[in-house]
Parts: sequence; structure tokens; C-alpha cells
Amino acid sequence: MSEAALRFLRHRLAVGGLGLVLLIVGLAVAARLLAPHDPIRQDLPYALAGPSLEFPLGTDEFGRCILSRILYGARFSLLVGVIATAIGAGAGILCGLAAGYFPRLDAPIMRIMDVLLAFPSILLAIAVVAALGPSLVNVMIAVGVRSIPSYARLARSMVLSLKELEFVQGATALGASHPRVLFRHILPNSVSPLLVFSSMQIATAILLAAILSFLGLGVQPPTPEWGKMVSDGRAYLMEAPHVSLFPGLAIFVAVMGFNCLGDGLRDALDPRVGRVAVE
Repeated sequence: MSEAALRFLRHRLAVGGLGLVLLIVGLAVAARLLAPHDPIRQDLPYALAGPSLEFPLGTDEFGRCILSRILYGARFSLLVGVIATAIGAGAGILCGLAAGYFPRLDAPIMRIMDVLLAFPSILLAIAVVAALGPSLVNVMIAVGVRSIPSYARLARSMVLSLKELEFVQGATALGASHPRVLFRHILPNSVSPLLVFSSMQIATAILLAAILSFLGLGVQPPTPEWGKMVSDGRAYLMEAPHVSLFPGLAIFVAVMGFNCLGDGLRDALDPRVGRVAVE
């Protein structure tokens, strides 16, 4: 077993985070088998019913099973988190590679990134969704656009630190083309920090998507989505707090799992880390 894997396994929070992530993924994949009821089927006589054997987490204002909606909602939250992160990573890394490797492109690209960074994340995402319209696809685009500047700055810093090293200079001296140097020599040596950053960005994307849905700008009803479920339960906090409580806990567990996983990956993949959190 490699040294990085051993460092990861000694990081208890990281192992716990990995367990939570795998649990959420497993529940999302098996939602059709595990959900006790149809997540969008209304049963008004059971509206706002508390947890019971028939409805383990209770029902919402339309009598829909909250457990079933949380299980199916996990699919959308994970989908948004992964695809939005992929959008941000793809565009941001390309911009960062170009800015760091070609001096003439550095100032124009990074000034555009600075303009995007000047907007708070939630405001930028709201602006994109407002321009495109509320939908699942547009939420992915909005959340992905928000992370482009962060990826660009990280990729640029990696290029600036790597392009002066001997193996890159040697490849250039041997006549390697610019794309070959970037994608064959520089990018593979930047995978570790980008992977760690991406794991944490998934958590941020899930949380931001839930916020957009909470504001009514995300996934539209009757599609089950955690943020929208929390929003729908606000009017019933006094008489039926479980309507918002359980979807909120699902968001908390998912975000905590990916953040703990990211911390563990950082400690395992960074050789400069001298102390591993094992408590």
C-alpha cells in the first residue's frame, strides 16, 4: 500500500467523510429500491404526518413521503455537484493553463477572472440563473461558472511553479509543442491539488444549488430537491419541523462528507504535510 493511502487511512475524519460520501452515493443509486413511496405522489389525508412506520421521516404538506423525496433528491444534489464542478474545472483549468504558460494572455484572462471574483458567489449564481431561467441544467451552469475563477487561479499558480523546472525546460528544448508541454508534462503534475480542490468544490456546489432551490431559482416542483424541501417546510416549522429538518440534515451530511474527504486527500497527497490529523 502506498504512503499516500496509509496517510489517508490514518486520517479518521477523512475515512469518515469517504464513508458518508459512499453512503450518499449508494442511497442515491438505490433510491428506486429503497424509497418506500413514490416521491411525487400526493396523499393529502396524511399531510404533515410525523414519523411513523409507514412514513419513517414523516410527510410534507401534500402528504408526500419525506424519506422517499430525500433519497431521490440525493440524485439531483450529487448530479449538480459533480457536473457543476466539472464545468468549472474544465473552463477554469484551461484558462489557468493559458494564463500561466503564455505571458501575453496572462493579464487579459486574469483580469476577467478578477471581475468574476469581485461578485459574491451566490450573487453571481443568482445572476446567471436569472438570465438563463430556473432549471436543473441552468443551476449546473450557474454553479459551474462561479467556480471558474478559483480553478483558473489555482491552475495558473501551478503552471508558474512548474514551467521553470528542469523536466519542462528539457521537453521544450527537445522541441515539444506547447500543447504537449501543457497536457503531457505540466497538467499531470498538477492533478493532486486540483483533485483536492475539486472534492471541496463539490460540497460548495451542493450547498449553493440548495440555496438557489431554496430561493426558488433551482429545480422546480414537483421534482424532489433538498433545498426546495427546506424552503417548503418554512411555513410549518412550529407544527411540523420535520418537513425542513430532515432535508437540512441531508445537506449537512453531504457537505460535511465531501469537506472531510477533501481534507484527507490534501493531507495524503501533499508531501509537505508534516502532521496528519488522526483525532
